[in-house]
Amino acid sequence: MTGIEIPLEGGNMSSGVVRVGDTVRRPAGAWTPAVHALLNHLDAVGFHGAPRPLGLDEQGREVLTFISGTVAWPDQFHLLHGDDQLRHVARLIREFHDAVAEFTPPPDAQWQTLIPADGDEIIAHHDLAPWNLIINDTQWAFIDWDVVAPGTRLWDLAYAIHGFIPLTANPTYQRDDAGHRLRLIADTYDLTDQQRLDILPLLARRTRSMHAFLAEQAAQGAQPWTRLWQEGHGDVWQADADYISQREHEWHQALLG
Repeated sequence: MTGIEIPLEGGNMSSGVVRVGDTVRRPAGAWTPAVHALLNHLDAVGFHGAPRPLGLDEQGREVLTFISGTVAWPDQFHLLHGDDQLRHVARLIREFHDAVAEFTPPPDAQWQTLIPADGDEIIAHHDLAPWNLIINDTQWAFIDWDVVAPGTRLWDLAYAIHGFIPLTANPTYQRDDAGHRLRLIADTYDLTDQQRLDILPLLARRTRSMHAFLAEQAAQGAQPWTRLWQEGHGDVWQADADYISQREHEWHQALLG
C-alpha cells in the first residue's frame, strides 16, 4: 500500500479508521460485502449522498471514497439551523429511502444488527444523524454505513428527527422551535397523515432503545459500548427519551395540528 495513513478522529466508533489519499480504510466484518452491495446499488441508481465502495485493501480493510467537508455535530451545528438546510437533510433522507427500496440484498447477506428494528420494510441506515453528515459546497452525504440492516422508513426517520432537530433534554442544544422543525422534516419528507400518527410513539421509543442497548452491552462488558455507558451516554439517551415523551402533545400538534 502506498500513501500516508491519517487517523480519522471524532465520533464514538472511529478506532482503526484512517484516510489514505482520497480513500477511507476501516475494519471490515462479515457484514461488509452486503454493505458494499447496498452502496453500489445506491451509486448505480443515482443517489450520491453516500461514499462509494472500492473493495478491500491488502490488510483486509474495507476501502471507501473519502468525502471531504464538515461534520455538522457538535461544533458546526449552526450549518443546520436554517429551514432550507433542514429541508436539504429531509430530502436527502427521503431520496435514500426511495433509492434503497429498490435494493435486493444478496442471498447470503449478513448485517451488523445492533438494535432490532420495528420491521424490515427497507435496509435502513440506523444512524442518520448530524454526527454522520458531511457537508461541503457541492455534496451532502451520510457516512458510517456499517450498521445498515433491515428496518423501516419511520424507524430510521425517528432516529434522524432526534438528532437533527434535536429533540434533547440538554438545555445547551434544546430549541424553542423544535415543533416547527419537526413539522418541516415531516412536510419535506412528505409523510402521510397516517405516517405522522405512526411516527409519534417511535420518537421516544427509538431514543429509549439507545439507552437500553448501551445498558445491555455495558452489563456484558462489550466495547466500545461499555466505555460510552461509563461516560454517561446512556443517561443522555434516557433523558432525551423522557423529554420527548413528556411533550408528545406538542409533537402531535406540530405534525397534525
